[in-house]
Amino acid sequence: MRTATTVEASNRGSWADTLSFVLEAERLGLDVCFVAEAWGSDGPSALGYLAARTERMLLGSGIIQLGTRSPVAIAQTALTLAEMSNGRFLLGLGASGPQVIEGLHGVPFAKPLTRMRETVEIIRQVFAGAKIDYQGSQLKIPLPGGDGKPMRLSMNANPDIPIYLATISPRTLELTGEIADGWLGTSFVPEGSQAYFDPLDAGLTKAGRKRSDLDICQGAEVAFAEDEDALAAMVASRKKELAFSLGGMGSANKNFYNGAYSRQGWAEKAAAVRERWQAGDRDGAAELVSDDMVLATTLIGTEAMVRDRLRVWRDTGVDTVRLYPSGDTVEAKLTTLARAVDIVREIGDRS
Repeated sequence: MRTATTVEASNRGSWADTLSFVLEAERLGLDVCFVAEAWGSDGPSALGYLAARTERMLLGSGIIQLGTRSPVAIAQTALTLAEMSNGRFLLGLGASGPQVIEGLHGVPFAKPLTRMRETVEIIRQVFAGAKIDYQGSQLKIPLPGGDGKPMRLSMNANPDIPIYLATISPRTLELTGEIADGWLGTSFVPEGSQAYFDPLDAGLTKAGRKRSDLDICQGAEVAFAEDEDALAAMVASRKKELAFSLGGMGSANKNFYNGAYSRQGWAEKAAAVRERWQAGDRDGAAELVSDDMVLATTLIGTEAMVRDRLRVWRDTGVDTVRLYPSGDTVEAKLTTLARAVDIVREIGDRS
């Protein structure tokens, strides 16, 4: 397995700390660093800076959100970052959700599946150096009825930039298998992984591809407990965060994380947590989260537990493990990351 992580440029912290973390992570041998955007600092600015400061590590947008930029602007950004990094850039895209797209950016969150497909098709036209001429149901370039004519960018073509899609619902997962080079997954339970892999494989089959044609990149928090008491405290402290994901993410009508847990065996529990959270009972929602819900989707445990869990991830089909190291300081996070990277090297790839 390859190793990766995700950072944000600020996230109400210090950019200097983020930079120190990334540079040391590269020294530790980390393979990929994704930069998130969400509703905080923008990703491409940080990626451009990191391209100048790093030498070996791959850099990825994790993610650029559809609807916040036009497809051509996304392609321009990707081509620029690939050039600046000497070919070390991965383009990660995702639909986000209605709260961010509509509530923050004022853009309709309409037909995200169609918009994702059409965006990728336009981006690939741009990467190929073609004149951009696209008439889809959601996206039309040039704009019909105007004076614009098809144009191509005055940049070198680069059709080799990998496109990763962050998807979680069955239909978008199938699209990922059909058109993407990599999948950025989340809320992953190896024991329930067919909820993800069945639609991914359906898309791969539709495109005449196989699983090895898609980089399965899965992320989770990693934290090491020195004994059972420390582990119990760790698990308890994460329940409020998981309750927020199940009950507070997305909008009142759409919560993709809740759906993912439901499809992996916790439908009743996920519904109950959401109901409590939406009613304003945050503590009650957290109390409904079980220990196994936390442990199943994280890499939290004693060192032996984390090693065993990473073997399960490897054997389930994860190609790149995205590690979110715990810690209150940069040094603590790097210590955790170093231990995890060593374990991934130790267990190697599936045979």
